[in-house]
Amino acid sequence: MHEFLTNLPVFRQAIGQTFYIVVISVVAGGVLGLAIGLVLYATRPGNLMANRPVYVAVNVLVNVVRPIPFVIFLTAIQPLMLNTLGTTIGTNAVTFALSLSAAFAVSRIVEQNLLTVGPGVIEAARAAGARPVGIIVTVLIPEALGPIILGYTFIFVAVVDMSAQAGLFGGGGLGDFAITYGSQRYNWPIVYITVATIVVIVQAGQFLGNRLARRALRR
Repeated sequence: MHEFLTNLPVFRQAIGQTFYIVVISVVAGGVLGLAIGLVLYATRPGNLMANRPVYVAVNVLVNVVRPIPFVIFLTAIQPLMLNTLGTTIGTNAVTFALSLSAAFAVSRIVEQNLLTVGPGVIEAARAAGARPVGIIVTVLIPEALGPIILGYTFIFVAVVDMSAQAGLFGGGGLGDFAITYGSQRYNWPIVYITVATIVVIVQAGQFLGNRLARRALRR
């Protein structure tokens, strides 16, 4: 315990790095994933903006990228990170990779939840003269908002989990702190305290996501 108190400033810094990585990744990945998901839904054959070549291309891209384990994905896109950020290590590099990885996961969640909206609702909007973009913004997204929020909550938990691997690429965070100051020094109290902190962060995010989803579903 004495060693933990000694390393308390580093622990606080690790919490800040984790929040930095997670918040930016969830926001950036969420926005990009929403855009990709809307394209997948709208261009699907028979839908509002049906375009089979676009749908097939985007669908294949999502299917290829989404199952790749994060560590392998992070390694595979290092040339892209080098050209974009000028580095392949550090907090920003990990955040960049996590944002992209989250975006492809979010895109499928968005598409699947939009598909649950009843066709009758869409037909009613069309009959009222609404255009495809208007239907998406004013009908589809509001109708599927509750499940989409739950999907984003799931992504938040996954991003927190993946952020623990940031230390492998010099990204810092709680995972790096647990390994460097905990397991590598056989200091198990530090490991357990770090795990407890991650659990608290996840539970707080889950609670907030569930609450927002319930509010959306009651509308």
